Amino acid sequence: MNSPSDTESKEIDLKNLKEIIVNGAIITPVEVIQEMQHHASDSPDDLVKKSSEVLIIQLLLLGKAKELGLDKNLPEDSDAPVEETIIGRLIENEIKKLDEVSEDDCQEYYDTHKAEFFTQEMLELRHILISAESDDADQRVQAKKLAKSLISKLKKSVEQFDLLVEEHSSCPSKETGGSLGRVGRGQTPPEFEKVVFLLKEGLALKPVESSFGFHIVYIDKKIPSKQLDYEKVKSNIADMLIEVGHRIEISKYIHQLVEAADIQGIDFKVGRS
Repeated sequence: MNSPSDTESKEIDLKNLKEIIVNGAIITPVEVIQEMQHHASDSPDDLVKKSSEVLIIQLLLLGKAKELGLDKNLPEDSDAPVEETIIGRLIENEIKKLDEVSEDDCQEYYDTHKAEFFTQEMLELRHILISAESDDADQRVQAKKLAKSLISKLKKSVEQFDLLVEEHSSCPSKETGGSLGRVGRGQTPPEFEKVVFLLKEGLALKPVESSFGFHIVYIDKKIPSKQLDYEKVKSNIADMLIEVGHRIEISKYIHQLVEAADIQGIDFKVGRS
């Protein structure tokens, strides 16, 4: 929530907005305010600046596209905004994307960014969920008590796991013996993940708590992350380098348009990428 001083500062900034003139075309304060709804910033001044710059760049790109006649014969059945279609045509026409990058460039990127190319750490696990509502303290006490008692049974005879899954688990995975299959980070509740990825293979000696209740966990297999070979990732690296290169060329093209433009009402400079 904004403090009164923040709100007042923002209102003052909006009142002081001026028209921006780009090669004779006008961007009104109302248009800047409307564009601000699509951006976020803690600073009202930065928000105004960011929104104004977006509108200036859009206007320059549209102007260049119209100059080249790329606003003609637009598709009638497209769901995309007209401006987006026209700018897309301009970029495709003026900034050609490379079809490939060199093997040396791909290898160099791999060699200097090896930390990015690892398989995900995975677990193969089974569990028994003793469900309990997150806001029901009594129910959670009873669920934890039951989970502990089942772990005590499993310590004596882990072969009972399948039977106890069938008798006690509230998770749909009970149909597959409590198996969650192979899971990676981000696939289970955060509070559950935080604990299970630290466990050793075998039966967890304490219940694992989550918003769903308490889990009795058995880790069948831990699959550590490992370095991916260059040959397995080089096509992805090539695609990424092509895309990055294309974005750099777009940035350079916009820079040229801004440098050549007559822009009044705002001090707008873009740096080269």
